[in-house]
Amino acid sequence: MVVSLQGKTNAFTVDRIPFNKPYLSGKELYYISQTIHSGKSSGNNQFTKKCHAWFKEHYEFPKSLLTTSCTDALEMASILINIQPGDEVIMPSYTFVSTANAFILRGAIIRFADCYSNNPNIDPDQIEPLINEKTKAIIVVHYAGIACDMDKILAIANKHSLYVIEDAAQAIDSNYKGKPLGTIGDISAFSYHETKNIICGEGGMLVVNNPDFQSRSEIIWEKGTNRSAFFRGEVDKYGWVDVGSSFLPSEILAAFLYAQLEHLDEIQSKRKAIWNRYNEAFQDLEKSGKIEQLPFVPDYGEQNGHLFYVLCKNPEDRAGLINHLKANNVHAVFHYLSLHKSPFYKDKHDGRELPNTDKFADCLVRLPLYFELSEDQQAHVIDSVINYFN
Repeated sequence: MVVSLQGKTNAFTVDRIPFNKPYLSGKELYYISQTIHSGKSSGNNQFTKKCHAWFKEHYEFPKSLLTTSCTDALEMASILINIQPGDEVIMPSYTFVSTANAFILRGAIIRFADCYSNNPNIDPDQIEPLINEKTKAIIVVHYAGIACDMDKILAIANKHSLYVIEDAAQAIDSNYKGKPLGTIGDISAFSYHETKNIICGEGGMLVVNNPDFQSRSEIIWEKGTNRSAFFRGEVDKYGWVDVGSSFLPSEILAAFLYAQLEHLDEIQSKRKAIWNRYNEAFQDLEKSGKIEQLPFVPDYGEQNGHLFYVLCKNPEDRAGLINHLKANNVHAVFHYLSLHKSPFYKDKHDGRELPNTDKFADCLVRLPLYFELSEDQQAHVIDSVINYFN
C-alpha cells in the first residue's frame, strides 16, 4: 500500500486494501518443482507423507489424511459414521453450506441449533431438545477459530451415544483448554482454502481420532480400495473393499501446503498481532454501545488470528459500514447467511426461530486480516471504522 500526504491538506490517498491476500513463503514453487521432477505428482507420495508427519508431530493428530477440500473431509466423515437416509444430525445454522451438504448428500435430515447470543458458536443448551431416536451426530463449527464448549457437547453426545464431528475449517493452531482443536471429537475436518491461515489454493484434511474409523478412513480416501495397505506391504494385492472416492489431493497441492507449514509460527504470530490491534482499537466502540459487540473469546478458548469481525447493531448499520469502507478503499465483507432460511432448506426446516443466528447473519462485518497487512494499512482500516460510527 502507498500512503501519501498531499500538499498542506493532510489528506491521505490509500491504495485499495483487499479483504484477503494469500501468504506465500517463497518455497512453494521449489517444492512443487521437486514433485514434478520426481515423476510422482499423484497423491500420497513424498509431500503428502511429510504433511501427515508434521501434523502428528505438532498436534498429535492420530490419523490425518489430506483431502482436496474441507468439503471432501466432511463428506468422508459422513460416510465413516454411516449416515443413512432418514438419520438426523444437529449442527449450527450459522456455517458454510458444506457443513450441511456433506450429510444431505447421504440422505440425512438436518436439525439446526441456534448459536449463543454473544458468539456464533453452537449453544449446547439448544442441542439436547433436538435429539431423538433418529439422531446420529452433533457437528460443531469452531467459528473464527474460537472453540465451542466441547465438554458440554461431549457430555451430551456421550449421554445419547452420538458421534461428534468438528468442523475445524477455521481452527488450525487453536485450542480448547490447551488441547488442539480437531483432536476432541470422533472426526474433524480442516480447510486450506486460500482464505485460511495456511493454504494450498484449495485443500483440506480429515483427522480421525476414533480408532474404530482409522483403517476404514484410509480405504474411503483411496477410492474404496486397500491400496495404501498394499504399498505398505500389508497385503499382496489391492482391490475394491468398500465405498470411497478420489478424496486425496495431488502431490502438487501437498508440496504447496508443506511450504506453508514450515512457516506456521511466523504466520500465526503476525495474524494474532493484527487481531489484537483490531480488538484493542475498537474497545471504546463496544463500551459506548456504537457497535453491538466485538468477538467474544471464552476462558476455555483462544483466537488463532483467522478472522476479525465487528457486530453491528442492525442491518442498516452493517450496510452503511461496508459502503463507507468501500468508499475509503477498504474491502470488508459480511459472512454466512442463515442456512435454515436458505432457498434450498427453508421448506425442510422445522420452523423454529433461531434469533441469534439471524443476528450474526444480518449484522456481522469481517475486516481485512492477512499476513502482509501493514500497520499503516490496518491503521487506515481502524480509522475508517471509527470515523463511520463517530
